[in-house]
Amino acid sequence: MTRLAYDTDLTDAQWEILKPLIPEAKPGGRPRTLDMREVLNAIFYLLANGIKWRAMPHDLPNWQSVYSYFRAWEADSTWERLNSVLRIQLRVAAGRNAQPSAGSVDSQSVKTASGGEEIGFDGGKKVKGRKRTILVDTMGLLLGVCVHSAGRSDHAGMILIATFWAWLWQCLQVIWIDSTFAGKEFMAKIAQQFGWKLEHLKRTDEESGFQVIPKRWVVERTYSWFGHYRRLSKDYEFLPTTSEMMLFAAMVHLMVRRLEPKTHTD
Repeated sequence: MTRLAYDTDLTDAQWEILKPLIPEAKPGGRPRTLDMREVLNAIFYLLANGIKWRAMPHDLPNWQSVYSYFRAWEADSTWERLNSVLRIQLRVAAGRNAQPSAGSVDSQSVKTASGGEEIGFDGGKKVKGRKRTILVDTMGLLLGVCVHSAGRSDHAGMILIATFWAWLWQCLQVIWIDSTFAGKEFMAKIAQQFGWKLEHLKRTDEESGFQVIPKRWVVERTYSWFGHYRRLSKDYEFLPTTSEMMLFAAMVHLMVRRLEPKTHTD
């Protein structure tokens, strides 16, 4: 019996893009009984609608199985690999180089829904929870993420994301930052220790009130994209690494929709 479709479901064209990227079943183990397309549909449904794992609709695979695949794909870096492959495809389709030469870093403090690791208080934003420090390219596509205590400063968040991601993104000639990551000594430290050149984008003297800073608005837009996924409205995960995978999964869903061939009708 065919179930009713959800608006987060993968279309046939989207599934054809993702299908070859899903890990094969381990040799010697039990044959797979679950449809991997439906597993992805369940994960994207959870992300978009902000439900608990246990509240998974009965017409989708049972939540224990879906959760097991989500965590397995976290452990074997599948989410990061999906993100990487789709990002390259989108960049090439947009006429850009496969690998970026510039990026932008920003942070976002979010409340946590319950207990877990790496929870603190952001005195500036008055938020108890975690901080998401992300690195994006000039299209706003995710290059790296580090989820940590909201009590850590943005400087500490920059050091964390550089520690985990600088080795992979030495191709970046410049990374744009705002004033919370600035400071000549700190920027020099990042350059010396990690090889990243940070550029502080400032407002001009003529600007008054809220103004979008060129180049910096891209990373703000990425956070806006994440805002369409209710599971990301707060940090519901016990482990910060799971929170990171939720961001990668949301970006995969966003990118595969963009990569779907557009059909034209008269």
